Amino acid sequence: MADARRRSPGLRRALCCTFAASTQSPDRPSHDCRHPRRRPSKPLPKTPCPGSLHSSPSPTSRLGLGIIDRRRILSPGRVSPIDSDAPLGPLPEISDSVSIASVVAESESEPERLDPVSKDRSLGSENPDAENRGCFGESGSELKLSLKGKDGRCLVLELEPGILSESSALLAAILSKSGRQVPDASGDSCKIEFSGLENVDVFKETIELMYAKDAARWLIKGGVSRAIDILEVSSTIMFDRGMKSCLRYIEAVPWSENEEEKLKSLFARCKFDEAVSEDMLARLGPQGQNNPEDLAVHLIQSVTNGTNTKARKEMQSLVSGLLSKSSVYQKDPAGVDKERLYDICHSCLNSLVHLFEEASDRGIVGRMETKPLIERVSKQVENLNWLLEILMEKEMAEDFVHMWANQEELIKMHGRASPMMRYELSRISASVFIALGRRKLQCHGDERFAVLRAWFEPMLWDFGWLQRCSKGLDMRMLEESLGQALLTLSLKQQQGFFEEWFRCFAEHGTGCPNLSKAFQVWWRRLFWRSQKHADEFFNT
Repeated sequence: MADARRRSPGLRRALCCTFAASTQSPDRPSHDCRHPRRRPSKPLPKTPCPGSLHSSPSPTSRLGLGIIDRRRILSPGRVSPIDSDAPLGPLPEISDSVSIASVVAESESEPERLDPVSKDRSLGSENPDAENRGCFGESGSELKLSLKGKDGRCLVLELEPGILSESSALLAAILSKSGRQVPDASGDSCKIEFSGLENVDVFKETIELMYAKDAARWLIKGGVSRAIDILEVSSTIMFDRGMKSCLRYIEAVPWSENEEEKLKSLFARCKFDEAVSEDMLARLGPQGQNNPEDLAVHLIQSVTNGTNTKARKEMQSLVSGLLSKSSVYQKDPAGVDKERLYDICHSCLNSLVHLFEEASDRGIVGRMETKPLIERVSKQVENLNWLLEILMEKEMAEDFVHMWANQEELIKMHGRASPMMRYELSRISASVFIALGRRKLQCHGDERFAVLRAWFEPMLWDFGWLQRCSKGLDMRMLEESLGQALLTLSLKQQQGFFEEWFRCFAEHGTGCPNLSKAFQVWWRRLFWRSQKHADEFFNT
């Protein structure tokens, strides 16, 4: 009967243990009764150490990394025989110390190596945040480096102490002070702890750089921003080779604005060897004395002398942005030498006078012959309007009003010149009137009266041409600003200008600026004073 039962695959002896596991228990998988022989189980694959470098060896810890111990309980009621090996020691615990660096000696047996380190492997981590354990050393690594961040994150690296001592002066001093630079025969290992770190990953990557054979290629993969972070950590732990590698790489590549600000902040907090950082400092700021006012005037002079119209307009926009108070390129906007800037203004005005004299001497009437001359006149007018904008930005434009009001020679030639040329002068007057009417220019009443007396009548003549060829001029704004500028004068002075405008508007209509709103304000003010005097007379 016994032999029959052994030969019959359908019969199975019942378990007599009251703690027998279910046939569907994961610890006791079910098998088909028709196949009594088990298939040989495949060897478990080696689990790489997550969180370590991509190509780094597996961790030496026996627990928690997929290694099945032979003493594992197979089921609640059956236990495999206990081997005669020594029991495993507990996992090393990370102390809660808040110090920046400390050395702790721990007694534990030599950890088991799952995979020896290949010298040809890269030291970069594919997923550094996956786990909090990594290993970088050779097969005899006996140093544990614990990294604790301010956010509570902890990372433990198993390293070879010799490479750390050779690379970092700070780590070498810590190991030397503890007298445990080389592990002793008992198998004890050292533990260094850095706590309160801003970025654990950057510190870990700095350690990786110590093991990299080609530092330049390793840094290229991370980029400039990461290299700046590693440079700061290398400076903290006195990793000279890392600092030199980072400085050479950063100096050789372009920077973004954020990276440049990051570098400036780092160099303000840390000091580096001048021999190595000299080229870097030369890029961050001028080493010698440099006068920004001279440079600004030189740029303005170059723009006004430009011959390409499109390029000159682009350069005008660029220089205006650099000199603006709201410039994003610098917190303290560059100053401009007022005297030298007005010298450029006088040079442009002299060029205008010579061009009008040339047109008067030739007596040019033909359109094709006057085109090059008109283009040169337009260029000088654009230069003067642009210079006026810069002067208003720097709050130095009051003298421009005086200068433009005293152009008697240009005013005389304005009446004799062709309308195609003379209306260009009214474009300058329009810029001055708009600045006065919109409160961008504050000058004395005599200066306001002088510039309006000189250029108000030419503006009435040229307004029709300005409407046809505005060249970006806002005509409605010009009308409102001109009326507001007239209202800043005395009532007696206003009366002469408004009477002149009334006659011109009655004759030419829309060919003249519409100042009816300002005219009504002047009229109301004039008769309000007359009514007030009349009331006072009758009351007395």
